[in-house]
Amino acid sequence: MRDASLVVVASRLPVNDAAASEGVFEWRRSPGGLGGALHPVLSNKPATWIGWGGTPGPSRELPDVDGVHMVPVELSEEDFRDHYEGFANSTLWPLYHDAVEPAVHHRRWWEAYQRVNQRYADAAARVAAHGAVVWVQDYHLQLVPAMLRAQRPDLRIGFFLHVPFPPPELFMQLPRRAELLRGMLGADLIGFQRVHAVHNFHQLTAKVLGATVNERGVEIDGRTACTGAFPVSIDTAEMEALARREDVVRQAAKLRADLGSPQRVILSVDRLDYTKGIEHRLKAYRELLADGRLKAPETVLVQVAVPSRERVEQYRQLRDRVEREVGRINGDFGRLGVAAVHYLSQVFDRTELAALYRAADVMAVTPLRDGMNLVAKEYVAARVDECGALLLSEFAGAAAELTQAYLVNPHDVEGLKDTLIAALEADSTEPNEAMAQMRAHLREHDIQAWARSYLTALGAACAGR
Repeated sequence: MRDASLVVVASRLPVNDAAASEGVFEWRRSPGGLGGALHPVLSNKPATWIGWGGTPGPSRELPDVDGVHMVPVELSEEDFRDHYEGFANSTLWPLYHDAVEPAVHHRRWWEAYQRVNQRYADAAARVAAHGAVVWVQDYHLQLVPAMLRAQRPDLRIGFFLHVPFPPPELFMQLPRRAELLRGMLGADLIGFQRVHAVHNFHQLTAKVLGATVNERGVEIDGRTACTGAFPVSIDTAEMEALARREDVVRQAAKLRADLGSPQRVILSVDRLDYTKGIEHRLKAYRELLADGRLKAPETVLVQVAVPSRERVEQYRQLRDRVEREVGRINGDFGRLGVAAVHYLSQVFDRTELAALYRAADVMAVTPLRDGMNLVAKEYVAARVDECGALLLSEFAGAAAELTQAYLVNPHDVEGLKDTLIAALEADSTEPNEAMAQMRAHLREHDIQAWARSYLTALGAACAGR
């Protein structure tokens, strides 16, 4: 196995499962996913990615994909159930997203979380060259930085949390809160999406560990673990190029025709997750139809809900509730051959997404809590005509950057209705200054700028060690 000077450690390998099953390996790039974010940073550069291949049981060797060396980590069915579905997504995920759903605690889940994190740390220790940069990603692997430092103190270790980091009153509910904080503090640089997440982390390390916090970060074990906010972004140039393609423009026009040539199209693209505010959005849309403020088929909603964590009971229940509500809206306000809501529970490729973005008058991105939400940024980048409107939750990380959007509190259904009407009543066929300003921001703050910013800060954090 070759040594690597840049190693990404993430829960999953960024390989398309369906393609891999047929022996064809290509990068998996789902909406808002980690693979999509890091692909342009790592593609065709000497790097190694460590992660689970997506199937329980023995792992198989994979070829390099876009120049990135793939190192699979083996997970058993028990590991997947207790680590991924259990501690990561039934304990941490809800707490990190404002406890929209109650967190569940089981001791065996914590044991699995430790065991699996050690497996990832061992894999990174094996493949990393002396003094290499190891970049650990997200909440599934919060113990890895400290575990890796214990084995390989020569490494430059970064950790980046893609989801929100909760306020102390929520994080304090975790039975293993001290261990999780110490795990993250094994990194030389701990990156967050927003400044308030850094503040939450500082408060917790002081309260739980008695650590000293300074302007650089947290003093721990005679060293400083640096901290900072690094809002993740997208490959703006790639999305712009896609949106300009003639076939994408034609496909966007065909999509509108297939929808019945409505006057206005509202689009939402989400993972099917209770944090995304899908039910609140459908409720607001239904009430607008009932009140007569919107009429179908003059206005239609296209809701793309990418299947997610389908074995977790909370997600199965959410899917059932969403599908029932879509059926209710269509039953009450649609007519034969004309739906008020077009509901699509499937994955779209990049070209199809670009066409959807171009076809939509309003992009409704209204999560109850989100670390960033890259779909909002993709929509802005795709609007090369500088038309369209972005309806954006105040509780998405993107709201701190895309301040010209129609910002809304998704918990306030009346406010959501009024703001949606305001976005729809704007002239979506003419370029507008708000879209121009947001696009200018994304061109300057793209995914390459994010990676440079983080890795430069990691280098500074490690200087003089």
